[in-house]
Formats: sequence, C-alpha cells, structure tokens
Amino acid sequence: MGTTSYRIGAAAAAVAIVLTGSQASAAPVPEFRPEPAARVTGSADVRLTYWPDSDVRTFTFDAVGRPYSRPMPDLPEGLPTDASGTVRIAHRVAEVDVTVRMVARVDCLATGPGVAVLTAVVTEADEPAQDEIGRRLGFSVYDAGRHGGPDRVGFSWSVVNAEQDENGTWGPADAGTCMGPGPFAPVVRGDYTVRHQDLPPVPSGG
Repeated sequence: MGTTSYRIGAAAAAVAIVLTGSQASAAPVPEFRPEPAARVTGSADVRLTYWPDSDVRTFTFDAVGRPYSRPMPDLPEGLPTDASGTVRIAHRVAEVDVTVRMVARVDCLATGPGVAVLTAVVTEADEPAQDEIGRRLGFSVYDAGRHGGPDRVGFSWSVVNAEQDENGTWGPADAGTCMGPGPFAPVVRGDYTVRHQDLPPVPSGG
C-alpha cells in the first residue's frame, strides 16, 4: 500500500471511530412532557352568610385549563385562560323544601397557589331557574390545604356583582370571562382541590 493510500485509509478509520463513539455516547432524546394543567375539582356544601340555617348550596367543580383552545374573531389563538369542564349547582330552599339544580359549561380558569377563579355558562337548569340558561356565572375557590380552616367558595350573584342600568336601577350584573368575587362562603361539608399552574406563553407565531 502506498503512502497516500495508507493515509486515506487511516483517516477514514479515525472518522468511523469518532462517529461510532459519538453515537454510542449520545444521550437519549428526553420525552416531551407538558406541564400539568391548572385544575379545580371537588364538591362541597357552603354556608350562606345571611341565611345560614334556611338555605344550603352545593357546588361541584370539575374544571381544567385548556390554554389557547377557544379561538375568537379577534383572538384566533384564544386566551391562556381558556378552560373546559363543568360546574354543578344545587340550591336547597328549606322554607319550601325545594332543591333547584343547574349545570354550567366552564370557559375560563385562572389560578394561584391554593386559589382559583373560573367562569361557566349555564346550559341546563330546573324550571325555577330557566332564565339562567345562557348566562355566564363567576366563581372563586379557596383550597385551605394545610393552612387549616375551611375551604371557601365565591359566586357572582346573591350578595355581589350588581350594576345600574341606564335608568339608574340596580340589578344583577353579567360576569366577564374569569371574573368572580373573592371566596366568601365557607365550606361546611366536603372538600376542594386547586392545582395551580402559571399561565403559558403565547404560542409561536402569536
């Protein structure tokens, strides 16, 4: 073998060794794992501040964050607070021994450590609450966790969220997405769990 051929052969062998070693020592590509979504779950009865003995309201939440999943005309990618799930409400009026139930579809969820604010649009309602169908309701949930004390719920009607019309008359106000009051009503039976997740960045190209 000539000198030139020997050098070419040696160089090729060296390249082969380097490539083989690189492939053998390369770390496996890590599996992509998205961050867990924000979530609110649980069911509980709450005590109403002004009617503690006559009314019982039960709120059941199963809401999960679905960022950028609800396109809008001016926001084709949706919002970072987009969400899905259901809220179920049961209001027992002891005076007439009647329980009125509603189901609402979750459309927005924002969380912080131990607390969540969400909204949902009523899709089903018993006869006394038929006028609520199509209305967006606001909620907040406080998960006391290890801090002690009861969990709490807030809701955008009854004693909060009033506004004046063009005639100056006060009445119930609508709730915008993710707009809810502070969690003012303490839980007397049941439990809620809030899983916090920071809002994600805008998708690429947004």
